[in-house]
Parts: sequence; structure tokens; C-alpha cells
Amino acid sequence: MKIQKYIKDRQNKYKVVIDDEEYILYDDVIVKYNLLLKSEIDNSSFEEIKTYNDELKSYYDSIKYISRRLRSEKEIYEYLEKKEIHPQIIAKTIKKLKENKFLNDALYLNAYFKDQINLTNNGPKKIEANLKKIGLDNELIEEKLATISEDVWLEKIEKYIDKKIKTNHNSSSNMLKIKITNDLINLGYLKEDIIHILNRKTINEDDVIKKEYEKAKRTLANKYNGKELENKIKERLFRKGFHISNLKELEDEE
Repeated sequence: MKIQKYIKDRQNKYKVVIDDEEYILYDDVIVKYNLLLKSEIDNSSFEEIKTYNDELKSYYDSIKYISRRLRSEKEIYEYLEKKEIHPQIIAKTIKKLKENKFLNDALYLNAYFKDQINLTNNGPKKIEANLKKIGLDNELIEEKLATISEDVWLEKIEKYIDKKIKTNHNSSSNMLKIKITNDLINLGYLKEDIIHILNRKTINEDDVIKKEYEKAKRTLANKYNGKELENKIKERLFRKGFHISNLKELEDEE
């Protein structure tokens, strides 16, 4: 096989023309096989060169992928699998990444927990489930969870509740508590912890009730009046979780 041309490409690559076909080879390959000093190679050497080049591509692509954020072994495997890298090359890549400290599940775990606690609303159960999905060892996850104080999770719950109460504009206290509870359970917190903190909170719904009352009255007054209008307003407010026995108080505030 005749080596016809070398062209220095971007970064650490060469375009090499062999028998009128262009190949992109890493300079590591060029150096290892002394290609700059050769004008011809045999088929066996060429196959070896291509395999080594594929291994380098797999490794460098993985490092680039990891550079965006730390990755688990399973994430790397799936990433390379999607690129249709041969399983043997994937195995060699993962081994090399571990040897060079680019892959370390314990380090990944620490960084992941730090980001989840500081940058998201996620609770312990959701964090645990997400880590299992990306292939982290169950024992490692449980060990890490055991090192985190319960106060961390309780503080996150309380901050979430306080924010939702402060920004509530249209929910009754009862409906708001139900929504907050469901949201926090979905975020991976224990129901008993949520209820415990919620029960300590006072939710003033006076402004919300007045707003919803005025909205209902504007809508329903086009169809109803008198006692029937009052009953229809009560029904609508009741469906939204408000409990009002006498609308007179709200009417007096208008």
C-alpha cells in the first residue's frame, strides 16, 4: 500500500492519503509507526494502524466527554456504544481512563451529591435512583448517603416550602399543602419529614380567598344573582379547597 501524502490537520491529527484514500490519523499513530519515514506499508500493518487509531479516538473522545462534567463508567460505555465503537476497544478505553484517573466512581459520587444538594431541589431518594440509573454501585451510594446529615434534607424541604408559600397566589392552604407534599415526594423526600415541617407552617390565605372570590363573582354574576349567585360562588371556592361559610365578610371588604 502506497503512502502518497501527509497533510497536518487541526489539533493533533494528520490527513494521510493511502492508495488514493484519505484517512484521519492521530499524530500518536504517525509517531508510533514512523509513518513519516515510510512510503509504503503492508496490509497487516495498516489494519494494526487503523485499530490503534480507533483506540485513540475512543480514548480522546471520552476525555472530551468527561471534560464537560464527571461521568460514570456506565455513561462512558453507553456514549461509546452509540458511536458504534467495538466492545473490545470500549473495554480498553475504560481501563485506560481508570488507570489515568479520569474515571473514578467514588470521586464522581462526591461531585454528584455536592451538585445535587447545592444546585437542585432533589432529595435523597431521587438522587439515589438517578445514581443507580447511571450504574453506580448500590453499596457506594448507601455509604455516601449515610454520611449526609438528616438536617441537610430537612433544610432543603423547609426552603422549598417557604418559597412555595411565599409565591402562592391562587391556592387554598389545603390545596397548597397537598401540592407541596406531592411535589416533594416526587423530588425524593420522605413524606413524614414533609408533613412534620408543613405542620409547623402558617399559611395566610386571606388575600388568595379574596382574589378567588372576586374572580368567581365576576364570572358567575353574568348568569346568576342573589342567593343562587352566593351558592355558586361557594361551590367554586369549595372545589378549590377554600372553606367559607359566610361570604358577607368578603363582600364587606370590597
